[in-house]
Amino acid sequence: MTIRRLVLALCCLELAAIAHGLHAQAKPETIAMTPPEMKWGAQGGLAMAGMEQVNLVGDPSKPGPYTLRLKFPAGYKLAPHSHPDSREVTVLSGTWYTGYGENFDAAALKALPAGSFYTEPANLAHFVEVREPVTIQVSGTGPSGRVFVKPTDNAR
Repeated sequence: MTIRRLVLALCCLELAAIAHGLHAQAKPETIAMTPPEMKWGAQGGLAMAGMEQVNLVGDPSKPGPYTLRLKFPAGYKLAPHSHPDSREVTVLSGTWYTGYGENFDAAALKALPAGSFYTEPANLAHFVEVREPVTIQVSGTGPSGRVFVKPTDNAR
């Protein structure tokens, strides 16, 4: 019985050491960034033609948490699509129109003005229409991506 307790104690100590080592490796870096310091790109892990993206924290194409911002021009539409990860979205500027379902339905669009928040559960089809320039902030846990309901909708 004593040997079992000793082995159990050693295993617990080893697990604690491993956890401490992983925590030390994952030490978060501090970020304090003003809008002019953000490096927007015409393409990114989730940006498509006509959109702009800036990664604030993490990388949506890799495992782990990420936060990014996306800019959309007026008139932009995204056909029904889903993402493999659950996401939280905040509308920073403009009015964002979104709806859920596998078919684009203008009557199902909900107007979300600046300051609004919504979620995109993993693998739930949704669609978007942008009537004025809009900037959103998206947070999730990667790897992320976009899968269109109809693969032919992959191009804007």
